[in-house]
Amino acid sequence: MPARPTSPSASGSTRRLLIALALPALVLVGCALALPDSRPAAWALLGKGAVVAAVLVGLQLCGRRGWLPRALTRRLTSLVVVLIGASTLVFGALRLAPGDPVDAILGDQASAEARAVLAHALCLDRPLLVQYNDCFWDSVLDGSLGQTFDVSPRPVIELLAENFPATAELAWAGMLVAVIIAFPLGLLSALRQGTWVDHTASVFALLGVAVPTFWLGPMLLLAFTVAVDWLPSPARTDAPLAALLLPALTLGTALAGKLTRMVRSSVLEVAREEYVVAARAKGLPERTVLLKHVLRNALIPVVTVMGIQFGALLTGAIITEKVFARPGVGTLLLEAIQQRDYPVVQGTVLLIASAYVIVNLLTDLLYALIDPRVRLDA
Repeated sequence: MPARPTSPSASGSTRRLLIALALPALVLVGCALALPDSRPAAWALLGKGAVVAAVLVGLQLCGRRGWLPRALTRRLTSLVVVLIGASTLVFGALRLAPGDPVDAILGDQASAEARAVLAHALCLDRPLLVQYNDCFWDSVLDGSLGQTFDVSPRPVIELLAENFPATAELAWAGMLVAVIIAFPLGLLSALRQGTWVDHTASVFALLGVAVPTFWLGPMLLLAFTVAVDWLPSPARTDAPLAALLLPALTLGTALAGKLTRMVRSSVLEVAREEYVVAARAKGLPERTVLLKHVLRNALIPVVTVMGIQFGALLTGAIITEKVFARPGVGTLLLEAIQQRDYPVVQGTVLLIASAYVIVNLLTDLLYALIDPRVRLDA
C-alpha cells in the first residue's frame, strides 16, 4: 500500500517543533559548560528534554501517517508545550518575586541555623537549575507535584484533588447561568433587531462585560443575603445549591454579556444564508427554521467562545471564591502566593493550563457533533 503523501504544512509544523525544542537544549548546554555547580542538573534536564522531543516528534509522525487523528496529536503536543512553558515561567517568576518562604514559615526572629536547615529541607539553598530539575520536575514526574511548605507537608496533588471539585462546580454553574441568560436574550435580540428588546439586550451585554466581579459579588451579597435575606450565605454548607446561586450568578454574568452579543451576531449572519431563505420558501414552520437551520449552524462561533471562556471561568473563579469565602483552587492559589508556597502555586498553574488545553480539545470535538461538515483532520 503506498504511503500517504506528506503535506507541506505537516512537515513545516514538525520543523517548527524541532526548532522550538532546540532552543532550550542550547541554553542547557550553555549552562552545563558555564556553571559547574549546575552541570549534573543541566545534563539531566537535557536528557528529559530529549525524551519529550522524541515523544512529540513521534506523535507528529503518527498524525502524518494516519495512525492517530491529527487533531489529537496536535492537541497532545500543545498540552505538553503549554505545560512546560507555563511551569517554567511560573518557576522563574516565583524565584524572582520578593519574599522568602523561610520567613513566611519561621518568621523574622528565627535563628540562622534553623533558617539554614529549613532552606535545605525546602530545596531553596541550591542553584536554580538544580531546583528546577531535582525539586520541581522530579516531583512532577513522580505524580506528587511536590510537597507543601508547611509544618505537616502533604503532596500537592492531594490538595488539588480536594479543592478542584469545588472550583469545577462553580465554573459549570457559572457557564449554566451564562447559557440560560445569553441564548434566549441573544436569539430575541436577533429576531427583534432594532427594537427595544435589541437595545435592552445590548445594554445588558455592555454591563455584563463592564461590571467587574469583585464589585458585583459584594453587591449581590448585600442585596440578597444581608438586606432581604432571600438567599443563604455562600459559606454555609447545609444548603449547597442555594449557596452556589450568588457565586454562579456573579461568575456567569460577564460571560452572559459576551455570549449574548455572539449569539445575536451569529444568528443574524446565518439567517441571511440562502438555505435559510429556501427553507422558509418551502413553507417550513418558523420554529423548525430557527432551531434546525439557523441556531444549529450559528453554534460554531458560540461554542468557540464558550470553550475559551470556560478556561477563563476557572481562573475567574479565583476572585469569586475569595469574595464569597468558598473553598477551591482559587482560594488555594491565593493562600499559597501569600505564604510563598512554591509547589502549590506551580501545581495549581499546571492544573489550570491543563484545563485550558483539554477544554479546547473538547470544543474541537463538539464542532463535528454540531456540524457534520466539519472534519477535524482536514
